[in-house]
Amino acid sequence: MDIDKIIKLLEIDFEEHKERHSEFVDFMENVKDPYIVLVCCILSLRTNDKITIKSAKRMLSKAKTPEDMIKLSPDELSELIYPVGFYQNKASQIIELSKILVEKYNSKVPDSIDELIKFKGVGRKTANLVLTKGFNKPAICVDVHVHRISNRLGYVKTKVPDETEMVLRKILPEKYWINYNTLLVNHGQNVCKPQKPNCSICSVSKYCKKCF
Repeated sequence: MDIDKIIKLLEIDFEEHKERHSEFVDFMENVKDPYIVLVCCILSLRTNDKITIKSAKRMLSKAKTPEDMIKLSPDELSELIYPVGFYQNKASQIIELSKILVEKYNSKVPDSIDELIKFKGVGRKTANLVLTKGFNKPAICVDVHVHRISNRLGYVKTKVPDETEMVLRKILPEKYWINYNTLLVNHGQNVCKPQKPNCSICSVSKYCKKCF
């Protein structure tokens, strides 16, 4: 499989069809603060992008730092982020991890996966996204889109996202790690959808195992 050509075509597609972009994806592309990446990623779990971006903006209008966040009560934060999925649990998680950051990390988000996954509610997907978007460090964030499309293309043959990440770490050139998630999420939301992939407009269909 020519992964270089596939990535190039997805990059062209991403740039030429900005009207397809999720507002949340574009927002996360421009965020450079690891803390904001972290808390916004937590909000996005099991929530669609249209709800997440609105909730994230309300939250960030009140708190953009761990110090600001711990001044909010769980009820106040719950109200700000509603109706994201599991909003009450997420409010408690965000306030709890903010307290830990202030008390144990001098308010600085750690830049290693091993440290990040110690926080309640932070899995490998979130940790990898923090590394790529918050620290510009090579990491592979595997969500449902990355897992699905990587398998449909035939680039990997895996059953779960964590397994996909480990295989991609071995075969995907590191120069693509940071942007791989953005490109495949955009493609997965607009073209290679879960139930009805629109293969007729897919820029990489000629490389896809599903099409043969």
